[in-house]
Amino acid sequence: MPSMRKLYIDTSVIGGYHDPLWMADTRLLWQQAEAGHWQLMTSIVAEAEVKNAPPQVRQVFADTFNAANILDTSDEVEELAEAYMQAAVVPPKFADDALHVAMAAVHGIRLIVSWNFKHLVNVRREDGFNAVNVLRGLPIIRIVSPKEIIYADQEQPE
Repeated sequence: MPSMRKLYIDTSVIGGYHDPLWMADTRLLWQQAEAGHWQLMTSIVAEAEVKNAPPQVRQVFADTFNAANILDTSDEVEELAEAYMQAAVVPPKFADDALHVAMAAVHGIRLIVSWNFKHLVNVRREDGFNAVNVLRGLPIIRIVSPKEIIYADQEQPE
């Protein structure tokens, strides 16, 4: 069996677990992770964001993430997020979105999963994040919705 691929999960996906619009795909992603297909990772950015979320969202976070899969920040992460904002990939008002991407990039997680189509799952923004990453010698990242993940292995033969 191939090693589990790590997915960086942003706050929108954690909230999607109970959102009627996103629930089915989000829960399928969780089921695939529980079956060993994916390793779900997040960061202290999401941890801080869910502190203000409804109780059921805080519970999903607590049930899913622990010290082993919550990434911490560093000077490198903070500098990269700042570089994204300086390059106008995201406005300073959405600094947390820049931090989510920086967390994943610095920690070598190439797939960021989000339901945030305005600021993250967006080809122009993904190109912008990757332009900054390439200039800094960091890996190219992909920012995808859970739909792109849950169907990733559908066509592959066993």
